[in-house]
Amino acid sequence: MDTTDTIDGYATAWQGGVVAEKDALPDWQPLTAELAKRSLAADDPTGWFEPLYAAGRSGSVKMPWERRAASPPLVDALAQMKAEGRTAVVVGCGLGQDAEEVARRGFRTTAFDVSPSAVQIARERRPESAVTYVVADLLDLPAGWRHAFDLVVEIITVQALPPARQPEAAAAVAGLLAPGGDLLVISSARLEPDPIPLQQGPPWPLSRNEVQAFAVAGVRATRVDLVPTPSGSAWLARFTRTAAHT
Repeated sequence: MDTTDTIDGYATAWQGGVVAEKDALPDWQPLTAELAKRSLAADDPTGWFEPLYAAGRSGSVKMPWERRAASPPLVDALAQMKAEGRTAVVVGCGLGQDAEEVARRGFRTTAFDVSPSAVQIARERRPESAVTYVVADLLDLPAGWRHAFDLVVEIITVQALPPARQPEAAAAVAGLLAPGGDLLVISSARLEPDPIPLQQGPPWPLSRNEVQAFAVAGVRATRVDLVPTPSGSAWLARFTRTAAHT
């Protein structure tokens, strides 16, 4: 299964801040399948991200999830939001394109990824960035982040985790959201009723019910849209927290 970001998946290889020729390095997706297989066998669902980004950093493969700009659906959503005085967190920020856009719009932005290499690349590329980049695991978040952010941005991170861990991951994402805040979820869509076999991922795109599972403990969906993409379809979902919950 194609592991490219289906919403805006154009890619280049960028090693140490230098854009390389598109075909100069091996593609990263075959390595993803190999690393993910090992990680899942070890019951470590997030363990494959760091070696994958490290391989991109070393120049062994093209840089994973390389994009020249923020996700277009995110840009559109941010245009409708007020940022003044509000905090934001970007889940699984990767190389930082989306986090930089959130900060550019005026949010006080924290962005995290489980991969130290990804976080270091994001910092090195933008030494003057207003974003606070942090190494953190979605499945083991800092306690102080609970209900701490006015805007939570989740783009194709939960779908990169095996289906058995997706409900836990969705709940963790929702747990970041402050009362009255906004949660934006962008995910590749699965329209078939049957789940994707474990061996066919990552990713494991989400069904409508799985997207709606972000609505837990005081979080409710305000909009769930199915939109076409060049390689299929995607969910663009908005949520809010109506009251504080423990």
